[in-house]
Amino acid sequence: MLYIYNTLSRIKQPFKPLHEGRVGMYVCGPTVYGDAHLGHARPAITFDILFRYLQHKGYKVRYVRNITDVGHLEHDADSGEDKIAKKARLEQLEPMEVVQYYLNRYHHDMEALNVLPPSIEPHASGHIIEQIEYIKKILEAGYAYESQGSVYFDVAKYNKDHHYGKLSGRNIDDLLSTTRELDGQDEKRNPLDFALWKKAAPEHIMHWPSPWSEGFPGWHLECSTMGEKYLGEEFDIHGGGMDLMFPHHECEIAQSVAAKGHDTVHYWMHNNMITIAGKKMGKSYNNFITLEQFFKGEHPLLTRPYSPMVIRFFILQAQYRSTVDFSDAALQAADKALQKMLDGYRRLQALVPAEKSSVELPDFAAKCYEAMDDDLNTPMVIAELFDACKYINQASDGQITLSAADIDKLKALFNTFLIDLLGIRVESSAADGNNAERKAFEGAVDLLMDVRKNAKAAKDWTTSDLIRDRLAALGFDVKDTKSGVEWKIKS
Repeated sequence: MLYIYNTLSRIKQPFKPLHEGRVGMYVCGPTVYGDAHLGHARPAITFDILFRYLQHKGYKVRYVRNITDVGHLEHDADSGEDKIAKKARLEQLEPMEVVQYYLNRYHHDMEALNVLPPSIEPHASGHIIEQIEYIKKILEAGYAYESQGSVYFDVAKYNKDHHYGKLSGRNIDDLLSTTRELDGQDEKRNPLDFALWKKAAPEHIMHWPSPWSEGFPGWHLECSTMGEKYLGEEFDIHGGGMDLMFPHHECEIAQSVAAKGHDTVHYWMHNNMITIAGKKMGKSYNNFITLEQFFKGEHPLLTRPYSPMVIRFFILQAQYRSTVDFSDAALQAADKALQKMLDGYRRLQALVPAEKSSVELPDFAAKCYEAMDDDLNTPMVIAELFDACKYINQASDGQITLSAADIDKLKALFNTFLIDLLGIRVESSAADGNNAERKAFEGAVDLLMDVRKNAKAAKDWTTSDLIRDRLAALGFDVKDTKSGVEWKIKS
């Protein structure tokens, strides 16, 4: 039984989908006005793991990940310039040109990280009509008001009938009692009220007709609208980063309850932040490192490039609800750990089975499933795989023997958990460059290994040692084992 931490109930709960065999999952995607950074990678990888595991357990999953391309304003949800419109103005481009450019780059980064594409990837700008209709329902229910061509959600009125703040745990009554009275020149009745529709200023370049004004929808509205459109009035899982819990997801709950009379989402899931020197990494803090900079090593805080699989492994070494603090040293440690894991995987493929095993293998698969069922405990899965590597290395070094059945179990273990569920690409993690170059490179080194093997067989120790020593000087680690010679590039 899969247990997941439900942010709304604040406990781990057994996962019981609304419909047998089917799961509806909605995850907040990026606002595409700049390159993706490490903070974007964490929710993408977190919910990729969930997507993979639910499918592995036999569920048919409809995974919706939205693209915010309108309504996310620069200062907060209700003020300032639209982030994409600002980028378009500065670069003298059409807003959708900006969206497409950065969306293409986001997709490229996600593919590099081996993040599976969602089932549906809707754009906020493609659902304006649906958002207008959603606003009408909230107005009809009495939880919104029109003001100078804009429409705002009435938080105080809603809070009298429901509980605004139940997701984030905030006491909205205290906030409402301590906020200042507005002087009548502001469009809002209360500072906590949030925009459902904003009247566009003359210089605003993204706007649509509505019953209230020529304008655009508020940021919070898009997820409520598109979640219902593609997953129904009630669905299983809504995910995103912890920074979205308030106000974004809190506002989503209020909108849905106001329009429908009931909660829409059964399980709220939030990944924790990636920090740098203890501070959240993000564009608003101007301390982010883009994924491309990681892949190329082009940032003052990086001593060298890191492959996408190292980034993925670094993130998965921590449980998704815990904070991950970035440093170059932490990435180097993750790189070394991943290489050890991949060395074990490669040695496993080369193992020659014995007639019977000299040891009894633990049930690694059962322990890994137990860890995954415990709220996607990926660090525990990694720990079990490292324990399995100890047996693989001992067998490769001739210290123990493993039967064909045990070797097959270990291969199934790594194929299931390392490759299928953790999503580690073995080939692309093993070396850089394209396939043809890699095969030529590996073939040349293997040829040298054959020459050295023949030299040893002929007791030509001078040639054998020369090849080993010269390769070591070039950065290769050559190791003689019972099953043959192994080599790798030193990390």
